[in-house]
Amino acid sequence: MTTADEHVDVLIVGAGLSGIGAAYHLRKAFPHKSYTILESRENLGGTWDLFRYPGIRSDSDMYTLGYRFRPWLGEKSIADGHTILDYLRDTAVENGIDRHIRYRHKVVRAEWSSAENRWTVRAERGDAGESVTLTADFLLSCAGYYRYDEGYTPDFAGIERFGGAVVHPQHWPEHLDVEGKRVALIGSGATAVTLGPALTDQGAHVTMVQRSPSYVISMPAADPLALRARKFLPPKAAYAVARAKNVALSTAVYQFSQRFPDKMRARIRAWQQRWLPPGYDIDTHFTPRYNPWDQRLCLSPNGDFFRAIRKGKLDVVTDTIETFTETGLQLSSGQTLDADIVITATGLNLQAFGGMDLLVDGETVEMADHLAYKAMMLSDVPNFAFVVGYTNASWTLKADLVSEYVVRLLRHMDDHGYARCVPVHDPSVGKAPLFANFMPGYVLRAAALFPMQGDRAPWKLRMNYLRDRLALRHGSISDSAMRFERAERRDPVPAAG
Repeated sequence: MTTADEHVDVLIVGAGLSGIGAAYHLRKAFPHKSYTILESRENLGGTWDLFRYPGIRSDSDMYTLGYRFRPWLGEKSIADGHTILDYLRDTAVENGIDRHIRYRHKVVRAEWSSAENRWTVRAERGDAGESVTLTADFLLSCAGYYRYDEGYTPDFAGIERFGGAVVHPQHWPEHLDVEGKRVALIGSGATAVTLGPALTDQGAHVTMVQRSPSYVISMPAADPLALRARKFLPPKAAYAVARAKNVALSTAVYQFSQRFPDKMRARIRAWQQRWLPPGYDIDTHFTPRYNPWDQRLCLSPNGDFFRAIRKGKLDVVTDTIETFTETGLQLSSGQTLDADIVITATGLNLQAFGGMDLLVDGETVEMADHLAYKAMMLSDVPNFAFVVGYTNASWTLKADLVSEYVVRLLRHMDDHGYARCVPVHDPSVGKAPLFANFMPGYVLRAAALFPMQGDRAPWKLRMNYLRDRLALRHGSISDSAMRFERAERRDPVPAAG
């Protein structure tokens, strides 16, 4: 069963951090434009509503993960998941955004018609077993880039023999008692580094089994400068100071890591020597094969991960798993680990644009054939934008910039009477995977699902907030790659300056 079509000016896919932020920018700039947010789940919040595992928290500071337009007033800079979710809910309610969200509407197909200059979008309603069709002048995907319905678990030999519970963090049971239990935690990324100390706080003894190590560093859970600034400045000004400081610091650390990787390795090692027990085998358990920031650094607020190791509540084993046994794990080295519970913090499965099928005039959009324009639009796909955050900084920094750019783009189209905009790339532009300089396992597995990047602007992906801020917030909307067209004409017309 399919409901009748209805039309909106802008259709937003996803009611997580990006979607709520996009709705705010759209509403503020265009009070009279109509918009709807389609959300596949039953609640807003995206990641922060989905994940319920112990210790769930941000892995970026909230002065940059928070919205530019709404100060973060919490005490913690590295914030707990439920406080982030409250922040998103409050933002949506205070701005009337919650009234524009349709829950349990999973977008499965979006087709652009050049004859009509509009998108036709089909969503499946999980609560009613029917399809809903909407049309829109502009489509904005804020669905993130990983699948909410399943996490990634490798094919472990013998897993069916294990007599205890096997849990993936993406599907955490509501009542899982770990007190007094032996927990084998498989993984070495941010989720494992978060879960380890949280489970020891609940009375478990945790053995983290990692195939290869990650860089783990400590940072204060609260930001002293931000808290001090609040005593002397209004909330928005104090927030702006903390945000600017953290942007500058994170940019400096990333650039230093890229230019002087050996020096950054040495610095991280020196920090870890102070945090870990004397004589700890840092080379085996905390020295990755890759350079700092070739993958994200894992944060340990107030050193909680290292404190759990010092207290003897958390062990780290660097090895590969040969097989599960009835009572635990058999490792390739011959070591056996007995466990009551095994947690597979083994990563995510990615997907582009919430898994929807994109079509333009009846032709399926094959990602390998399209370049990402300014890392937020697709070549030869009209009136469409998407949000993919930074891999080296807070997601929201990029999400805010994309929303601001879309607002500028829509205003430019309104001012000049354009019905559509479409990036068109020069065939001489070289191609590379979108995340060519950031290739952890979960990205490698899904590289073919995403568009390509080019070898020059505006097609080249830049993981640099400061440069993007100039280009997206202040740069010209018209350039040689962007074509604009009026509804009454089919031939491209030159854009106004």
